[in-house]
Amino acid sequence: MSDYDYVIVGAGAAGCVLAYRLSQDPANRVLLIEAGGGDGHPFIHMPKGLGKILFNPRFLWPFMTEPEAVSNDTGESWARGRVLGGSSAVNGMVWVHGEAANYDRLAELAGADWSWTHIRQAYCELEGHQLGDGPARGGKGPLRISLSDYRSRLTEAMVAAGVAMGLKRAEDVNDPEDGERVGYAPRTIWRGRRQSAATAFLRPARRRPNLTIVTGVTVDRVAVENGRTTGVEGRKDGAAARYTAAKEVLLCAGTIASPAILQRSGIGPAASLRSLGIPVVRDLPAVGANLREHRGIVMQWKVDDRLSQNRDYRGVGLVRSVLRYFAQHKGPMAGGAYDMGAWFKTRPELPIPDGQLLMSPYSFDYGAPSLRVEPSGGFNICVYKLRPDSQGSILIRSRDPADPPVIHARYASDESDRASIPVLVRYARRYVAQAPLRDMVIAETRPGPEFETDAQIFEAYRRFGYGNYHACGTCRMGSDEDAVVDGALNVRGVQGLRVVDASVFPFMLAGNTQAPVMAIAWRAADIVLRESR
Repeated sequence: MSDYDYVIVGAGAAGCVLAYRLSQDPANRVLLIEAGGGDGHPFIHMPKGLGKILFNPRFLWPFMTEPEAVSNDTGESWARGRVLGGSSAVNGMVWVHGEAANYDRLAELAGADWSWTHIRQAYCELEGHQLGDGPARGGKGPLRISLSDYRSRLTEAMVAAGVAMGLKRAEDVNDPEDGERVGYAPRTIWRGRRQSAATAFLRPARRRPNLTIVTGVTVDRVAVENGRTTGVEGRKDGAAARYTAAKEVLLCAGTIASPAILQRSGIGPAASLRSLGIPVVRDLPAVGANLREHRGIVMQWKVDDRLSQNRDYRGVGLVRSVLRYFAQHKGPMAGGAYDMGAWFKTRPELPIPDGQLLMSPYSFDYGAPSLRVEPSGGFNICVYKLRPDSQGSILIRSRDPADPPVIHARYASDESDRASIPVLVRYARRYVAQAPLRDMVIAETRPGPEFETDAQIFEAYRRFGYGNYHACGTCRMGSDEDAVVDGALNVRGVQGLRVVDASVFPFMLAGNTQAPVMAIAWRAADIVLRESR
């Protein structure tokens, strides 16, 4: 007899949601497995503590991409959370639904379960939003969402510049209108504390006797017998560990780790698996393919120091901000990575926005040996294309689960992505040139006015761009036979095995991925429970 009905691999954004939902029925015996440890470190819960957490190997998987020309011939870090809460414990906390049309397109590819009607309902059920119930948000759900409470002359000018560009100022930028818009960004922050997946979903669920949470387990492979998944195998504290599932195994290890686990299990491109001596259980060439990632460029402008938040993050100001945070859970250290966002069309004939700006009233000193703000005032804008067409890949390099996979990002390998880069940068420059923001700007400092022609702007993108930690697509869902998982997220040809995380996105669903991952997982729980009944 199996110890559990459902074994969930990965306690990140998706895994925590599934553990919460599936364990609501006391008849379900649920196991949640996490490779990392607990999330008790205070910097995890302090929103601006992410600057420290992102450089702490204790909480991260140290994934690196292969060098390529578009990444300045160097490998890039694609850090992922290795802790309860997964990447939701180490991310920038921006909460973006994505346009309704994206989910209707997803339904066309993978089935009606993924239409905006269902995903809208998922958001309404999982959110506990500061603004209360709305057309596409919930006010009573377990995940608390707030808006930035920081307002200044500079932030208001940054929003007003968007209005001057023709964008609609929105109180809730996730209102389901699919139009061009600008506003203060919703964040997974509540009363000054990060609301990770572990905080929102595991904290209320872990008291349930039918939910078991095991940390420190690195899952090697899924065990498959006669075409059916029976459990997972891995290592805990240096010893072999095996966990069995009577009903299903749900892989929620993320875009990088989920395809790697499948490949080590013999599920993936047969030729690659055979070259590593892995017996082929199911030949699925698309496992690890279709990798998509945003590659943004952070642009910066200098302003008077009194207008910027930089002074709150250096010297005496930083000490004051930290002390205020620990005393009140308020102030600069209680804010997210970005305070404002804008969604826009690079061409007026497009049906929905294809570009995103994320904005904050501080700027980084990129010449410093460690992360810090500039010694004078500034602000930054990160700009990128919402739905990149370039496709990379992820393949394991050995049978050893401790050996990181080979990641080929292939940024801007699609001509449409390459052509969009100067368009996006020039849009950001026109944005900043709008009154009243332009009157506050002293100079563009990054990349700088010397990057003017298309070729020069692409060179800036090559030198200064970076992966935005939004990778998806490596176990894509679809109704076609080439898809890795079907419309119910079942791995094709293997019974009792589903994948539920960003790897199942056929394309980018939003400019930031935490919200769609949680919504997909919430909807996946509906499907699992429906089929179980």
